[in-house]
Amino acid sequence: MWLAVGQLVLLLLALAAVHAPLGAYMARVFTSPQHLRVERAGYRVMRVDPDAEQKWSTYLLSLLGFSMASLLLLYGLARLQQHLPMNLGFSVFDPAGAWNTAVSFVANTNWQWYSGEAAAGHLLQMAGLAVQNFVSAAVGISVAVALIRGFVRSGTDGRVGNFWSDLTRTCVRILLPMAFVGAIVLLATGVIQNFDAHTAIDTVAGGTQHVLGGPVASQEVIKELGTNGGGFFNANSAHPLENPSPFSNLFEIFLILVIPFTLPRTFGLMVGDKRQGWAILGAMGALWFVAVALITWAEMAGPGAAPLAAGGAMEGKETRFGLAASALFAASTTGTSTGAVNAMHDSLTAPGGGVTMFTMMLGEIAPGGVGSGLYGMLMLAIVAVFVSGLMVGRTPEYLGKKIGRQEITLVALYILTVPFLVLVGTALAIALPAGQAGIQEAGPHGLSEVLYAFTSAANNNGSAFGGLTSGTPFYNTALGVAMLAGRFIPIALVLALAGRFASQKTVPATAGTLPTHQPLFVGVLGTVALVVVGLTFVPVLSLGPIVESLS
Repeated sequence: MWLAVGQLVLLLLALAAVHAPLGAYMARVFTSPQHLRVERAGYRVMRVDPDAEQKWSTYLLSLLGFSMASLLLLYGLARLQQHLPMNLGFSVFDPAGAWNTAVSFVANTNWQWYSGEAAAGHLLQMAGLAVQNFVSAAVGISVAVALIRGFVRSGTDGRVGNFWSDLTRTCVRILLPMAFVGAIVLLATGVIQNFDAHTAIDTVAGGTQHVLGGPVASQEVIKELGTNGGGFFNANSAHPLENPSPFSNLFEIFLILVIPFTLPRTFGLMVGDKRQGWAILGAMGALWFVAVALITWAEMAGPGAAPLAAGGAMEGKETRFGLAASALFAASTTGTSTGAVNAMHDSLTAPGGGVTMFTMMLGEIAPGGVGSGLYGMLMLAIVAVFVSGLMVGRTPEYLGKKIGRQEITLVALYILTVPFLVLVGTALAIALPAGQAGIQEAGPHGLSEVLYAFTSAANNNGSAFGGLTSGTPFYNTALGVAMLAGRFIPIALVLALAGRFASQKTVPATAGTLPTHQPLFVGVLGTVALVVVGLTFVPVLSLGPIVESLS
């Protein structure tokens, strides 16, 4: 227990140390009128004017066009891998598998139906997957910044910035420098970085084993920093070459959380009221802390006959990390859209696995993915303001923007999109023979495996319950559709809302304006998040992890 508390305290201290400077730096990145020389060179290549303000619809079309081009490029790399340099002798991906992989990495999901060390060569890993880890994360941050501009601007005809400028600045000024420093730290902890193929080594038992090398540190750092999650190896962050020690494990958790927990500071600075950022951070932090506490309790208490007999729920856990570090990693990776794992979530206790699903079902707002966590929490903040305004009979306003029928309709569609994808996808998989064929466990745990898969895909998380055979045409196609829709439909709705807010005139605060920076609002916001999720997902959770916990 003291180990659990100690690592949590160290993590919180590290996050607190960088919160203010990093948040202020990111605010300057997106408000500075200056362009770096390397950025101007990129704009000339792309033939875009970075100072040309775009309406929300043009911003969205630029984003969708860039993402579609990325998808086609990654699909082509996967389908042509056999003919590429540094392919390590691996064959091409089949069409359904290439589609799933391309969608997965473009959508910042990084769901992997394949074993990385047995399917993806070094060029595909570097030029395809690692590049998407950067740009898909940058897309999420760009959307969040566009929504912030919607609150800040007044009567601008729906103009929310320039997508190409936001994308470039995020990559060049934020993700690349942080990834460079983080990769050096990972190298110092023992994470490998080379271009080696399979190397024969002698095992302790006297046998021989072939171990794949590769550019792991450079991909591992952006996998965590960009809340992506796809592992170089099949064991992901449980593999000793990706995550060799307790220190590297804690550092990777720090990388997962640092940008999502810092963006509220950027938000507060950009809207001109740091208290608003503290309120959003408070709601995010409270939900994350509860998830950490519940999963840690579930795993360390080890409810069930097998953990009791074994003296602990260590099945599927790395002895290098233990229960507390595995629980902290699980809560952080499912509270964000990361999907990286240092323990097999299928082996979590029933209540522990249920909490990981629930944190994803929240919409991954605790603290959420880079960018997506912030705009997801802001959408729920609008709901909280709307409900509070109705209770006191006043027109709801948030940060000087009125919330009318059209605004709340966009928010409602945003909230309903992912539950629709999760529940319909799970129902089809359970009902159709092609979906049933991939389920290895009978009863409630089998339902949990399918429910977890579609929850992970639609929320762009990428982690999985390992018992589901997902590398089939049915699951590759269905989960690909869930990932694509779960990423870009919410983005379209967020940008449409940003455009509406930017077109509005800012309304000055009055005595009747709901204070959205006080602890009371933080409590209302957290309650809204829990109630929205509870009303939607508790019935299906009661058929899966809840009934399994009680059995």
